[in-house]
Amino acid sequence: MKNWIFIACAVLFPRILWAADEQAILQWSHRVEISAPVSGVVRAVNVNVGEQLKKGQVLLTLDGAIYQARVTETQASITRLAAEADEAKRDLVRVQELYARTVVATADLDQARLRLTRAESMLAEAHAILRQHQKVLDDTIVRAPYDAVVVMRQVEPGMTIAAGLQPQILLVLAKSGEMLARLPLTADKIDSLKIGQAVTVATGGHSYAGKIQTLGLEPVKLKDESAYMLDVIFSGKEQFRAGAAAVVRLP
Repeated sequence: MKNWIFIACAVLFPRILWAADEQAILQWSHRVEISAPVSGVVRAVNVNVGEQLKKGQVLLTLDGAIYQARVTETQASITRLAAEADEAKRDLVRVQELYARTVVATADLDQARLRLTRAESMLAEAHAILRQHQKVLDDTIVRAPYDAVVVMRQVEPGMTIAAGLQPQILLVLAKSGEMLARLPLTADKIDSLKIGQAVTVATGGHSYAGKIQTLGLEPVKLKDESAYMLDVIFSGKEQFRAGAAAVVRLP
C-alpha cells in the first residue's frame, strides 16, 4: 500500500518530490564603475546612494568652460575657412573661363584648382577638430548608462578630476530591478541543469521567476569538496541588496 502511495505522489506531485532548495547569495546582475572621461573640476553631483536612476539621467557635471572655448574658437575658424573655400571656388570658375578663352596658361588653372583643394581640405579638417572638441565638451556631463541604482558615491562638488591611465572611480551603479542569485553546486547537480532553464528564487519573503544564466566550469573549493558556481537571473520591482540571502528551488 505504501508503495502505491509513493508512486501516486510521484505522478501527481513530481515538482514537490524532486524540487531541491539551495541556499544562494544575491549579486548585482550588472555593476559598473563610473569615472569621468575628461579632466576638470566637478561642478555638481546630482545623485546619492540608493537613488533610482533612468538611462541617460545626469549623474554629475564638470566645469566645461575651457572645452566650450575650444568649440567656439573652432567654429570661428570654420566660418573663416568656409569663406575662403567659397572664394577659391569662385576664383577657379573665373580662371576656367579665362582658360577657355586662352587668356591664362594651364599652370594658372592648376594653381586655382590647388587653392580650392587646399581650402576644402582645411575646412574638412576644421570640422573634424570641431567634432573632437564637441565630444570632449559633451563628456563633461556624465550620464547613467542604463536604468540603475546608485551603490556608491565617492565624488563631491569642487573635486579636481584627472583623467588618465588609472581613472578615479566616482560612482558605482548597479542595474535596477534585476539580480543574480549565486550558489555553489556539486558536479553531479550542476550537470543535470541547462542554461535558460526555469527556476524559482525566494528572498525577502517573496518568490520570483528566474532562469539559469551561467553554469560554472571551474571548480571552487568549499570546505572539503569542490563545487561549481551557478548564476540565476531574475527580475523584481523591490529594491534588492547585494549579499542578501536567497533560496533557489531547482527542478
